[in-house]
Amino acid sequence: MRKRYVLALAAIAASLATVAVGARADDSMMSSGMKPVIFTPSTVKWEAGTGEFKGLTVAWLSGDPTKAGPWTVRLKAPAGAKFPVHYHNDTEVVTVITGTFAAAIGDKFDESKLMDLPAGSYVVIPSGMKHYAMAKTDCVIQLSGTKPFAMVMAKDSM
Repeated sequence: MRKRYVLALAAIAASLATVAVGARADDSMMSSGMKPVIFTPSTVKWEAGTGEFKGLTVAWLSGDPTKAGPWTVRLKAPAGAKFPVHYHNDTEVVTVITGTFAAAIGDKFDESKLMDLPAGSYVVIPSGMKHYAMAKTDCVIQLSGTKPFAMVMAKDSM
C-alpha cells in the first residue's frame, strides 16, 4: 500500500461587498484591502497534489501554506491512505468534510488506536505533538494554519 501524506482546511468568508467567487484567494488575505472569498461545491478547483501532498487531490482555498499568514486547503484522500507518525511546527486544525478519517496521538502507528472521525468532525492538534492518521473511506478533509506548513516525519513510525 502506498503511503499518502495529508494536509488540508478551509474557511468561507461571506459579505455583501464585492466577492471573488471560485478564485484562489492568495492576494485577498492581505490585512489591508482583504476581500471576501466564497466557494460553492461547484466552484472549488481541484488539482493533483505535489510535494507533501503528492498522491492527494488538493483545493487551494485561501492564503498560501508556504508562507506565514492564514491559509486553508482541502484534501481528497482515497480510502486506505495512511499518514505516518509526524508533527507540525504549527497547530494543525482539521475538519472532516466528507467520508471517515481517523487519527491518533502517539509515537508508533497503531491502527487499533485510531479514532474514527466522521464527516463534521473537528480536530485541533497542538504544535509539536506526534500523531498519525488514515482515511477509512474516500474522504475530504480541510486543513488550516497560520505558519508555513511543515510535516516533520518521525523515524520508524509505521
